[in-house]
Amino acid sequence: MTVPGPHAGLAPLEAGVALDRASHALVLVHGRGGSAEGMFPIARAARATEAALIAPVAADDSWYPARFLAPQAQNEPWLSSALAAVDAAVARARDAGIAESRIVLVGFSQGACLSLEYAARRAARGARFGAVAAFAGALVGDPAVPRHDTGTLHGTPVLLACGDADAHIPESSVRASAEVFTALGAAVDLRIYPRVGHDIVADEIRWLSEQVAALG
Repeated sequence: MTVPGPHAGLAPLEAGVALDRASHALVLVHGRGGSAEGMFPIARAARATEAALIAPVAADDSWYPARFLAPQAQNEPWLSSALAAVDAAVARARDAGIAESRIVLVGFSQGACLSLEYAARRAARGARFGAVAAFAGALVGDPAVPRHDTGTLHGTPVLLACGDADAHIPESSVRASAEVFTALGAAVDLRIYPRVGHDIVADEIRWLSEQVAALG
């Protein structure tokens, strides 16, 4: 699948079990200033030892230039290109014979926002993922602008987790995103951690490990 726009020509990194031998896959989406390689330790910490690991790569280590709270138009064409990069990673697993219901989306920070936005848009096609783990992220766009998401995620487990001391991701945005995913038929698990900043905590890794184990 060809990715258009700013992220064109950047092949995702792969690790873990080879796609043609894996029974499930994790698509790992890095944050602003992060790297695809930096997402693999999260999968290992979650004991995803039987999974194929696919990590899309952002141009200049950033998926889109403005904050996730900016109107979506301000982040184009980067946002559409970024969503296509995630879709290409999912397609790699699907083309290898791994059902979408056995593909887990995992993102941190900007990557969490992108993963959530991708999953919400895929609801219009009735997608059912193995799980969506959003570590310190929320849906992309101006929170004052109503969303018009349609479709269903057929009970996809979705973790929306964030610290209440996170300087980048407002708790209100995480809670609003949880409402959107509940309306889209996801099995939402909202976790707000007291006195935690922009970070990933052990409880989030345990949740991901449980979802991965359920697919094993």
